[in-house]
Amino acid sequence: MTDISNLLESAKLGDRRSLSMLISAISESGDSPNINSATGWILGVTGPPGSGKSTLIGQMVRKWASSGERVAVLALDPTSPLSGGSLLADRIRMEGEDELLENVFVRSIPSGKTPGAVSPILWPICSVLSECGWTRIIVETVGTGQSEFRIAALVDRLLLVDGPDRGDIIQAEKAGILELADVIAVNKSDLPGASSAAQHIRSSLSLASDDNREVVLVSAKEGHGIQELVETIEKCEPQNTRGKMMMMERLISEWDSILVSHPEIDKIISELCDGSITVREAIEILVSSVRDGGS
Repeated sequence: MTDISNLLESAKLGDRRSLSMLISAISESGDSPNINSATGWILGVTGPPGSGKSTLIGQMVRKWASSGERVAVLALDPTSPLSGGSLLADRIRMEGEDELLENVFVRSIPSGKTPGAVSPILWPICSVLSECGWTRIIVETVGTGQSEFRIAALVDRLLLVDGPDRGDIIQAEKAGILELADVIAVNKSDLPGASSAAQHIRSSLSLASDDNREVVLVSAKEGHGIQELVETIEKCEPQNTRGKMMMMERLISEWDSILVSHPEIDKIISELCDGSITVREAIEILVSSVRDGGS
């Protein structure tokens, strides 16, 4: 823990190498420095694959960085279950003036073995970034499975990025993702159908008596609507229900971390696979071991 504390102190002084080493240390060991301050401003960005999340994030990052904000982007990547390697690393590449890049930090975070594609190390990493003076923290999800629901509990505000494809919009409605989002961006406004897609979402929200959320038309490719989107996100007030959701997610993430790092987890899974124990028995073994301090 001493090394982690030393890295934190150096990172707070602006040493990027120390910050990278600190995040790597947290990722590898699960340990994190003692930080008493509350986690700062965090935006979650989700949406279906192909909706242009990464390109849109790049545009928003440029806006914030050029206005003097220090912007950190954490890209949550699914991890190969066999190799443990991150599959989508380094998706966001910032190019441009050196002074802009000084205000930007991008890191890919593998989800590991954690269910729901949200890593248990996400919360401590966000806390570290906030402590080190990063004023805008953006978390991009893989946009699949339970990740949208779990990420909603860890961020201050959630941006849903959708395209003009009605199929994606209908899927978002069915999955309940529209209900989670604080702001909805309909990307690719330069393509046919984008305006009608945005109107469809507004109508859906209105029918559900939930029309107080903004739907913004943008084109990440052309740079249209980015300023309006950034201003809308800045004005957005975090939902009151997020407090309890955050604490619940922190508990679940910590429990997930304990389970996947348990020294007997591979043996227990093998016994489950060959039918020598039941799921209930496996849970009892794990809980008993954790209670006795064996994790």
